[in-house]
Amino acid sequence: MKYPKYLSENGTIGFVAPSFGCNIEPYHTAFENAKEKFCRLGHSLDLGPNCYAGEGIGISNTPRKCGQELTDYYCSEKNDILISCGGGELMCEILDHLDLERISNAAPKWYMGYSDNTNFTFLLPTIWDTASVYGPCAAAFGMEPWHDSLQDAYDLLRGKKFAFAGYPLWEKESLKNEDDPLQPYHVTEPVQIRCFTEGSETPLSPSEASLEFSGRLIGGCMDILVNLLGTSYDRVPAFLERYREDGFIWFLESCDLNVFAIRRAIWQMQHAGWFKYVKGFLIGRPYCFGQEMIGLDQYRAVNDLLARYKVPIIMDMDLGHLPPMMPVICGAFATVKVSQNQYEISYVQK
Repeated sequence: MKYPKYLSENGTIGFVAPSFGCNIEPYHTAFENAKEKFCRLGHSLDLGPNCYAGEGIGISNTPRKCGQELTDYYCSEKNDILISCGGGELMCEILDHLDLERISNAAPKWYMGYSDNTNFTFLLPTIWDTASVYGPCAAAFGMEPWHDSLQDAYDLLRGKKFAFAGYPLWEKESLKNEDDPLQPYHVTEPVQIRCFTEGSETPLSPSEASLEFSGRLIGGCMDILVNLLGTSYDRVPAFLERYREDGFIWFLESCDLNVFAIRRAIWQMQHAGWFKYVKGFLIGRPYCFGQEMIGLDQYRAVNDLLARYKVPIIMDMDLGHLPPMMPVICGAFATVKVSQNQYEISYVQK
């Protein structure tokens, strides 16, 4: 696995908008403040042409222009890392307009984003053997003050921190809006992780030893992953064989999927062979948190199918669409430690 160079003290941060741009509120003002904060930290900025664009359908601009921007800025020597402006809906359509050969021949570069950005954060390791960061998009860095998760993401990009613990509270309802675009995460709900093995919940009481497992992290937003599955961009089988000796920890979360759609997504990935050599699953809080439909909740949606692998399944983690989200290095070898209601993900470059 190739690990890009970390952002230096005075390094240049590039911004691109392969999904939505920052053309409307509250994202526009938040992005402006994020740029100011990065400049105060000593960084130069390199903005792609689509950062403020709003001409596209489900993305910032046309698929061709978005694909061109991402290719050019990933391959450019004028920036050191890339942060996506935001998530969106149809980033998949830009993939046909990426120059795959240019990206393959370019120096590895950190790319960070989540949700729709799974279209690139997942392909970087599975196609190009290059680690990426599943983490916050650009506008989130405009909040005042930064939540600890934003500092963690920045410290990771700087190469200063390689072990990350969960946060005590999460946001059920955001207070950020057009009139208050710099509002920080409204964290009010206590985090309560749940651990399952072989279909049954396994409480981690104070008297029990901590749970620990290692493997290569891979995953992202399930909405996007199942859309990529079976396409020409699905290189997962070959990726699994290349790193089979490490085994894999799948991290998964969802945005638009209800509990039945989550279960269908798990079934589809399972039957595609994606969970071969699995060592464990890390499941983020779904956007439909707490939903139950015809007897199916978010826990059975996952565990009924994944129980067959007899590996740890840690649920309601700080991943994805219900903040905060810890930064996850997609493609990296990691060790997960869980004890009671605490967990930590630590990385080793190999």
